[in-house]
Amino acid sequence: MPGRARTGPRAAFRRWRHGRPFWGGLLLALGGGEILLTEKASLKVVLHIGMQGLAGYLLPALMVLLGVLILVNPAQRLFYSLTGILLSLGTWLTSNLGGFFLGLLLGATGSCLAFGWLPDQEPRRGPLRRRREAAARRRSPAPVTTGGEPA
Repeated sequence: MPGRARTGPRAAFRRWRHGRPFWGGLLLALGGGEILLTEKASLKVVLHIGMQGLAGYLLPALMVLLGVLILVNPAQRLFYSLTGILLSLGTWLTSNLGGFFLGLLLGATGSCLAFGWLPDQEPRRGPLRRRREAAARRRSPAPVTTGGEPA
């Protein structure tokens, strides 16, 4: 029924999801997770190699953290998304070409989606719809006033 308010866990999740850049945060976290999964070196080898090896784990872990922070705290999405895109691009050098391009692309796409998300924005109208609405306003008659001013 269209007039009935939806209740239940699915409706609650939908309301929660619409109040934040959900897909941007999810894609950023998935990109970091994918890069972490493509790392094959053990942690002992990474610590022995030094900072370059540690960065291969640190950057994608921070990408996952930033993706979760975008979901939990959408008010700071601009800072998180800018940091996320820098980390995503940094994984090109540190983590198997950004998790064989897939993690890099997921992280960059998620960061861009989070950066471009605007809360409480009216849906956009195309030029054809704007012309139709303007024509309808021109055709509608002006309100008729009867003599006398209100007291």
